Amino acid sequence: MSDIKEFKLGELFCGPGGLALGAISAQIENPDYRIIHKWANDYDASTCETYRRNICPDDADSVICGDVRKLDIDSLGEIDALAFGFPCNDFSVVGEQKGFDGIFGSLYSYGVKTLKKYQPLWFLAENVGGLRSANEGKAFEQIKKDLIDAGYRIYPNLYKFEEYGVPQARHRMIIVGIRKDLPYEFKIPSTKPYEDCDVTCKTAIEVPPIPLDATNNEETKQSATVVERLKHIKPGQNAFTANLPEELQLNIKGAKISQIYKRLDPTKPAYTVTGSGGGGTHIYHYEEPRALTNRERARLQTFPDDYVFEGSKESVRKQIGMAVPAKGAKVIFEAILRTFAELPYESMEAYVGKDE
Repeated sequence: MSDIKEFKLGELFCGPGGLALGAISAQIENPDYRIIHKWANDYDASTCETYRRNICPDDADSVICGDVRKLDIDSLGEIDALAFGFPCNDFSVVGEQKGFDGIFGSLYSYGVKTLKKYQPLWFLAENVGGLRSANEGKAFEQIKKDLIDAGYRIYPNLYKFEEYGVPQARHRMIIVGIRKDLPYEFKIPSTKPYEDCDVTCKTAIEVPPIPLDATNNEETKQSATVVERLKHIKPGQNAFTANLPEELQLNIKGAKISQIYKRLDPTKPAYTVTGSGGGGTHIYHYEEPRALTNRERARLQTFPDDYVFEGSKESVRKQIGMAVPAKGAKVIFEAILRTFAELPYESMEAYVGKDE
């Protein structure tokens, strides 16, 4: 058993703070159980500034900005919990899916090293759904084995965040781990409490209206051609499914990516917000012939309007696209807190279950 109720959280690949915001805002019936920030690491300077400003403004030095491969893990400090959304580039089905053969594929191992060093009570690891199929499924099996060998029972599940109140179709593989010597059994939180949530992108963007003085809300300059093209694309359509005049059609050979100049459908959750933005991938408004602003994209990622992103407009776009939706993360962290507080909560009966 553990008598710890306030969990000090360390974070690798912390991004702009989606996981952290979900963690520190998690609340359960017993208010003694909560998660507090201890330290975090990311390699991108603007991302680190965003994290510092919003998550730990009074403890800026707790965010170590630098390459995880050069990080002195031994000096980070004792923690009760670890979160790491290890880079997904090589596991994404959108890319070449190089898995372990790519530049980023092996970076998860630094999470494993940190688990072995500090032996926190629990962890949360996050990656894209494509992780399951990278390297013909061998990458996922190896990652699970390494996490188990580090001393944890693991509970992997493919979370579809639109089923948890997030206004975006974003599917992520999340592995919760609990140290093997502890008696707690994590259960995947049920989607039932969120069945009546309005997760349409229109409501997320418009209700309430974005304040006039909101940061990160400047519009993208669109060329006259792009504006004209968007006028011919109906909500839910993209540049290849719309009936475009010949002069507005894209001259692209080979694969026709469905999100190119795709307009949102106001009656549905948004499609997945990504960190890219060139070549027609910004995410396009359902009504106006323009790309979404970064603040609108942040709303789809469930960041509050007072969450200020630091850096250039392009950097902010990448930060938002790479983040974990704060509201979705909060659901999972609250389930972890209830597990340790031994409080009942509604769970999924069928899930990708525990691995020993």
